[in-house]
Amino acid sequence: MSRILLVEDEEHLAQGLKFNLEAEGHSVEVTDEGEVALKLLLKEKKEFDALVLDVMLPGKDGFTVARELRRAQNFIPVLMLTARGRQEDVLKGFEAGADDYLPKPFNLAILLARLDSMLRRKEWTQRENGAENGTESDVPAIYEFSGKTIDFQGLKLHVGKQAMQLTLMETELLRYLIKHAGQAVSRKAILEDVWNLREDTDTRAIDNFIVRLRKYIEKEPSKPKHLLTVRGVGYEFVPNPQ
Repeated sequence: MSRILLVEDEEHLAQGLKFNLEAEGHSVEVTDEGEVALKLLLKEKKEFDALVLDVMLPGKDGFTVARELRRAQNFIPVLMLTARGRQEDVLKGFEAGADDYLPKPFNLAILLARLDSMLRRKEWTQRENGAENGTESDVPAIYEFSGKTIDFQGLKLHVGKQAMQLTLMETELLRYLIKHAGQAVSRKAILEDVWNLREDTDTRAIDNFIVRLRKYIEKEPSKPKHLLTVRGVGYEFVPNPQ
């Protein structure tokens, strides 16, 4: 049974989601305030497997909640709910540390698929972290390239003396690109193999993650050497560019 924290101030929507999530076998705790969510996660240290977080909340909004969680080194998987047609919400959500997003109004089946995808990624990461040697994907637990080190167990990227914490999705996306180093991988393949989604999903989410990862990895993010765009296809990871 997975433990879900749902932060949603529309009571009818919150109760409907709680009912359906519990019907899927999850344990759900609901709050309508960002401050309460932060208290549960940071002060009371309550254990949850995922956070479903609405953007528009009274008091601290979803962006602030996500930022404060990441700043406090809490990397619970976050599915952020955004208003329809507000692409700026999506971009802000990823910048704040969200792992995935879903615009309102949404199809319940898609929300359940997104949430299950995040939970599976968390389980895979935990299982692989318990292994002594590498992972099922043949990517070592500690991966080094061009003076940089990715610690897949600690979800950290080391660049020189600087250490940056990664979210679960950032880590899994890097793992996938590294596994296919030197190959052009399509957005569709990333969507299916990393997000575990096959429905009609906006692939701009992938582009937004790449932009974030370039800020971490590239010396000049606008002139990438490691995370290359392959026009009309997707992306290619180059560990040691010439």
